[in-house]
Amino acid sequence: MKKTLLLLLLTVCTISYTQERKKLITGTVTDSLGIVKNANIINLKTKQGTFSNDDGRFRIFVSKGDTLRVSSVQHQPKKIVVSKDVFDKEEITIQIKLTVYTLEEIELKRNNLQGRLGIDIKDVPKNEKDSLLRKVMDFSDVNFNAPDNTIDAVKRAKPPIVNTMEGAMPMAGAGAKAIIPFKYSEKLWALRKKLEQKKQFPYKILSELGDKFFFDELKIPIDNYFHFLEYCNPLGIEELHKKGRNLEIIKILKTESKTYLKLIKKE
Repeated sequence: MKKTLLLLLLTVCTISYTQERKKLITGTVTDSLGIVKNANIINLKTKQGTFSNDDGRFRIFVSKGDTLRVSSVQHQPKKIVVSKDVFDKEEITIQIKLTVYTLEEIELKRNNLQGRLGIDIKDVPKNEKDSLLRKVMDFSDVNFNAPDNTIDAVKRAKPPIVNTMEGAMPMAGAGAKAIIPFKYSEKLWALRKKLEQKKQFPYKILSELGDKFFFDELKIPIDNYFHFLEYCNPLGIEELHKKGRNLEIIKILKTESKTYLKLIKKE
């Protein structure tokens, strides 16, 4: 009975993950001078990102149709669409262009300055210094009683506050609690948050424990990574991760990986 339920669970998980196949691809970021370290690579669809290492290499999960954005200091950002050719490759190389900065032209004029402030300031005529100071400090034409029209213009430019939600109660003040007009809004938001956490869990645990732990130490095939986590999920690894109990998660993954590898070999 236990074996039947286990096979049924594996079948359901396989169907769910074949709907959108993900793959961990390896790549290298370069420019015209060589490799690019610490480049930021982000999957714009999943919002998951990584950085290139000292050898310019990186690894990231993608699906067909995803878009990767590569950016780095002193380089122009570049977007790569994960086509079928890119998805099927074992390794990709992304070359980005250096950003060229053009300085404004400046004009150097000859002068009689010595380069020492104590000497140069004595060469400026006193009457010229006094006239410059008087010009800067002259507030005789300023009317301090005149209203500041710029402030009034900003106030007039602000749109009136309009209650656009039909049937909703008005706000009682800045500290008042907003009244949610829908009966099940709070439950729906809580469910949405829970689903989002479940979606992000595989990426977070891979980032924290490292790909070497899963693929080199546990020998989990890359294509079975998500499937393996679903296999272990009934043991509460997601809840343990929320509580920060990663040591317990590692023990569970090490134990269950042995049984899991035997099951997929039989299939």
